[in-house]
Amino acid sequence: MMIGRVDHAQEAAMRRAELIYAQARSELSTRLWQAALGAGDGSYARTPKMERSAQGVSLDSLMALMMARDADDAAPARRASQTKAEPLAIPTKAEPVVPAARAVAAERPAGLGVNAGFTNILQASAVRTGIPAPALAAIVNAEAAKDEDGRWRVYSRNPRSSAAGLGQFLSGTWRGEAERSGTWLNSLCIARGWVDGRGKVIKEARSQLLALRYDPEASINAIADYAKGNLDRLRSAGVHVGQGLDDIAQAAYFGHHLGIGDAIKFMKGGLQAGRARRLLDAQIGNGAANRRIAETGDAVSAHRNWLLGFVGRNIRPARFAALQPVGPGRVS
Repeated sequence: MMIGRVDHAQEAAMRRAELIYAQARSELSTRLWQAALGAGDGSYARTPKMERSAQGVSLDSLMALMMARDADDAAPARRASQTKAEPLAIPTKAEPVVPAARAVAAERPAGLGVNAGFTNILQASAVRTGIPAPALAAIVNAEAAKDEDGRWRVYSRNPRSSAAGLGQFLSGTWRGEAERSGTWLNSLCIARGWVDGRGKVIKEARSQLLALRYDPEASINAIADYAKGNLDRLRSAGVHVGQGLDDIAQAAYFGHHLGIGDAIKFMKGGLQAGRARRLLDAQIGNGAANRRIAETGDAVSAHRNWLLGFVGRNIRPARFAALQPVGPGRVS
């Protein structure tokens, strides 16, 4: 989460420099991995959990470890501020971007265990958007890379695409959410003067905006806004979305994972064979895709079976049911 004003006047500027530096190193990491894999920009779609196998030796991992070390060495007052997970106030245009090094686990697990430090952000995002907090937690849990103890890595990065952060947002999608009227990111960009008169992100602010994907509060709020927008568009397109927690979480994830256009087609059973094949190749590789297609008889069924299996295993909001408020304040 973003850290508030601190006693030292130079702290904000130093943190801003660290965030920009982290983004630059992350972009370099992506280029190095793409070169090693023989892939150019845009050759691969976003792949869930792909970064898990590569992250252990990437520059992003080193950066995450450095930032985690800095957080552990921080003054007790700052650690207390992080643990409280107070909502981020939209800053004025003059205030710099201050990155979050790592969410510190709160004392009460609230269904998140080692990730309890994200509880307040998830619940505040749920209240603001109407998307249940357990659904948001399930999306983060499916998208973000994790440490051995299951802790979500704020600096998650897919080496085969531009996907980054807890929500694994592609650069274009993140910018789109920043320009979409009414989103948390859009409000932040307006407050900081990062958009022009047409509502487009100005060139000078693009690096800072993309770097915010590594801020857990920004990432989780963007996940919530993206989920709400996708669910609204699914319903408008005539897709039935149930009222149950699993229904909401899984439909929101289809939109998050596929993009709304493919999600509508997928949920209506209308993905074309060529598109299904490309998506399956990107997610599990050509060899595994060939085997699945041989088993099912066609690419559409193979992709559908794989994605439904992935969602069934990973989008399980009941794991985080303790996040769901009860009584009059319940979000549905």
